[in-house]
Amino acid sequence: MSGGITFVDVLAPRAYSGAPGQLTGLGGTEATLVRIAESLARRFRVTVRQSSRQGPDAQSGGVRYGGFNVKGPLLEAPGTIVVVNSWKVAMRLARLHPGARVIVWQHVFPGRHNRALAPALRAAGVELLCVSVAHANWMRGFLGADAPAIGTIHNPISDDLYPDDSPRDPDLVLFASSPHKGLGQVFRRYEALKERVPSLRLLVADPGYLAWPTGPVPDGVIPLGRLEQPELIRWMRRALCLFYPQDQFAETFGLVIAEANAVGCPALLQRGLGANDEVASDPGQCIDTGNPDAVAARIADWRCDIGRRPLATSRPEFRLSRVTGRWAALLQTPAARPPQGHAMQD
Repeated sequence: MSGGITFVDVLAPRAYSGAPGQLTGLGGTEATLVRIAESLARRFRVTVRQSSRQGPDAQSGGVRYGGFNVKGPLLEAPGTIVVVNSWKVAMRLARLHPGARVIVWQHVFPGRHNRALAPALRAAGVELLCVSVAHANWMRGFLGADAPAIGTIHNPISDDLYPDDSPRDPDLVLFASSPHKGLGQVFRRYEALKERVPSLRLLVADPGYLAWPTGPVPDGVIPLGRLEQPELIRWMRRALCLFYPQDQFAETFGLVIAEANAVGCPALLQRGLGANDEVASDPGQCIDTGNPDAVAARIADWRCDIGRRPLATSRPEFRLSRVTGRWAALLQTPAARPPQGHAMQD
């Protein structure tokens, strides 16, 4: 049977689906893929192929999750193939399925070795889909004249994330990312802030998929370990802010920032880094985090405003229903005439 959409993931460390507990210990890329695939399954026939899946196929949310042999063709004949991050796999599938539209869904900043593959992507008609405008603009600059068609569809947050009446603790700040995303620098900047606000505590929620050296752990740090999504959201509702004052790791989107904002929790972010300014719901969240006075002033402002109103708001264009609509529009574009980059943007 032809038609439908197949997502191909050759990089996940283990098989997963949308069933309860399946995404525990995995990152935002896998969670986003499941969210999009199962939302699209209401309109399209959707399959997710994973090279790490060795057992039988699984069903969840109307989506079939099956295995994938990286050296062979897909078992189905999809109208659209979406490959997560792997340019080489995308080009191989474009050769094996000449009638299909092939898109690389790029969630990361690629390495320099990828630049040499850009002309082959363009020649094969393979498109790149980025997760923020900042990400897409960086990609165009990185690839230059050899770039294939590049577009943007943001990662989604749930439609039901809103502030509630949970009381916020003015002395509680939250880091909720893998430690390789600048946690060592966050620790040092938290120490400097704690000298001014001795009662401050830093919660650290680590998804646990990557060990990373961070240096000494300061006093007042409370490790939460790996949290399921509902529990993480509860901490976002209680914390003064998402505490992310680092300039070492650039996010291509920053799902945790969008989710925190959606429940009224602001994020303390480095201005001009990755997609921070694009994802934050207001510019006041993005400052020079290398300036201790600026960090202390922003924290003091939020501590004064706590309880008066939500300290942040959601961005409606990140809602799952809106993002799914953009995916549906992309998939309904005729494959014979791939859209230019702007056709996939919000």
